[in-house]
Amino acid sequence: MISHSGAARALRVRALAPLFAIAVASLSAARAQSPEAAAPPLPVRVITGANVANLEGGAPIRNAVVVITGDRITAVGPAGQVQVPAGAKELRLPGKWLAPGLMNMHTHFGLELPGTAMLDTQNETDGELALRMAINARKSLLAGTTTVRTPGEQRDAIFGLKRAIDRGDYPGPRIWPAGAPIVPTGGHSSKPLYDGIDGAEEVRKETRRQILLGARWIKITISRGIASTGDIAAADMTIDEMRAATDIAHRQGVKVAAHTGSPQATLDALTAGVDSFEHGYFLNDEVFRKIKAANAWYVPTIVVSQEGAMEFFRKIGSTPFYLARVKMVGRSHWAALQSAIRNDVNIAMGSDQFPWEPNQGTVASIREIELYQEAGMTALQALRTATVNTARMLGAEADLGQVAPGKYADIIAMDADPTRDTRALRSLFLVMKGGEVVRNDLDPGSVAKTGIY
Repeated sequence: MISHSGAARALRVRALAPLFAIAVASLSAARAQSPEAAAPPLPVRVITGANVANLEGGAPIRNAVVVITGDRITAVGPAGQVQVPAGAKELRLPGKWLAPGLMNMHTHFGLELPGTAMLDTQNETDGELALRMAINARKSLLAGTTTVRTPGEQRDAIFGLKRAIDRGDYPGPRIWPAGAPIVPTGGHSSKPLYDGIDGAEEVRKETRRQILLGARWIKITISRGIASTGDIAAADMTIDEMRAATDIAHRQGVKVAAHTGSPQATLDALTAGVDSFEHGYFLNDEVFRKIKAANAWYVPTIVVSQEGAMEFFRKIGSTPFYLARVKMVGRSHWAALQSAIRNDVNIAMGSDQFPWEPNQGTVASIREIELYQEAGMTALQALRTATVNTARMLGAEADLGQVAPGKYADIIAMDADPTRDTRALRSLFLVMKGGEVVRNDLDPGSVAKTGIY
């Protein structure tokens, strides 16, 4: 039973309901019409006059119009078929060549290698490490590398750097990060007398920890390397340890990369379901046939064991022992790359040097691509290892790897067609990431020359 006072209140509420509805509707309409509610229009930019390299092997698009809305490409085609939108900001590049930004699948922005230069970083704080990594990221972007995978970085600093770049706080490539490498005691890059990560349970725990921090890849070291002592061809991890990493990672949609120089360790890792193999110094036809059958990936990093890297190693004060080890490994490493090409393995470009690092008259990312051509690839195949192939390895084909509608506007410009000769990349003069020009050597006000960053 409702009291007289309760009934009166109910009548008043019913009477006020229409007025409340009108007020809400008016407020909603006002908000919809207010400048704050309306999203600002995306900026429209257009590149005209350049030729777009065809990464599928067909004819290039000559005298192209590339329309960019916000951070993505919305139209590409010949000038007679694609209109320049009214009010678009135009960048005229007559006769120049466009290709997707380069994608480097093996670099370490906090890289340290044996040599006297390590004395400068032996007491490096976390803040100093993060700043050093940020500088290397900026230099890499300006050198034409717009996307990287970082398989192994110190002290989890890569995750903060990625977030800063994604927010636009600092310029750098798109990053697919791994945290610190999972290294067994005594394994590659382990510290003497320090315990590593041993046994399946420890590997599972560390894999979970890195995924929680934001790892998109997990890095395991299954053999020794150039920068460690011991037999590079020996297997350092057990199959159970490798399976522990792949099991946890694959449950979360995360992939696993293995540092390897060992045929046996690589065969074990294939059994465990590892997704990509780095370096492969002593791998042979049998191993590469099995990598191909598993549809796994090979990231050669050939540049680190060839003559061009010696300039870098001398600069950082590497010992004669280290330089001799590089030369010894270099011969078998070159044979391994040729075997991978011969067996038509999935190959993705990775340098293991800073992408911007000088190397035989160019930078490491570009020299790595050139070496693939010298080892037996066509120029088109070599360029695809740093664009189409890398996007596929990352599972990012919808967003990256081509100058095409729907993709991010990550674009580089140069003087000649890089699908005919990869040395054309040496003439690179313009870098765009997400529709923003970060370097333009033809423009005196470009950020690369004024030092804004």
